Amino acid sequence: MNYEISKYKDGQVTAKILENGDLNVTLRGNSYEDLFSAATIKEAWDANVIDNKNNSSILTLCCLIGQRSDRRFNLNESFDLKVIAKFINNMKYDQVHVLHPHSDISLALIENSFKISHFSYVERTYKTLGKPVLISPDAGAYKSTHEIAEKLNADLIPSNKVRINGAPVISVQGDVNNKECLIVDDLADGGRTFKFLADALRKQGARKVFLYVTHGQFNHGFKELKESIDHIYCTNSYKVIEDDFVTQYKVF
Repeated sequence: MNYEISKYKDGQVTAKILENGDLNVTLRGNSYEDLFSAATIKEAWDANVIDNKNNSSILTLCCLIGQRSDRRFNLNESFDLKVIAKFINNMKYDQVHVLHPHSDISLALIENSFKISHFSYVERTYKTLGKPVLISPDAGAYKSTHEIAEKLNADLIPSNKVRINGAPVISVQGDVNNKECLIVDDLADGGRTFKFLADALRKQGARKVFLYVTHGQFNHGFKELKESIDHIYCTNSYKVIEDDFVTQYKVF
């Protein structure tokens, strides 16, 4: 299935189907423009219902926008992921595949959705580093990291974060003395929490600290992270990063 997307000077996006058949659309999905692109492609495909009635449509989103807003955080605030999911559902794709969603709520809200596992990227990182200890950064990431540790037969040490007077306090629940550690999580926005965790690991004797995240935003750059973390591994699901401090796996 071939299609093309065009953009007008006012920002409007439009799509044209160049060849009929099964529809497979892969987008980063990290912007509302990407979602509109997915919708216009599907609308153009649906318009030729006679030729496409026996074909299937799959939307793959490498980095779902709004996935961290998976609840209504405060009274009178919008539930943003619910709004995004409704928009995706209205496209009526037969299947929606999402790479490493922040939580299962994304899959619950998006109809006919399936999780694309990040395991292969963590496995590559783990083997590249020579089998370090895996570190789960918080309670929310523990289940996913525990499953990965079991598949890799790797050691896993959980950590936890609480905020006291607005400042994060990190507790590491295991022995990391003289060990190389790999923090594993789904995404990094600014990444400061990972710096605090790396500092805590080093205070307890960790020899080296590495970070893997599937979705690397790193909106504040790497200056602070380079003070505490030896190297970062991530996919290019959110953006391409040109820095020797970061190794990226291509997914888009």
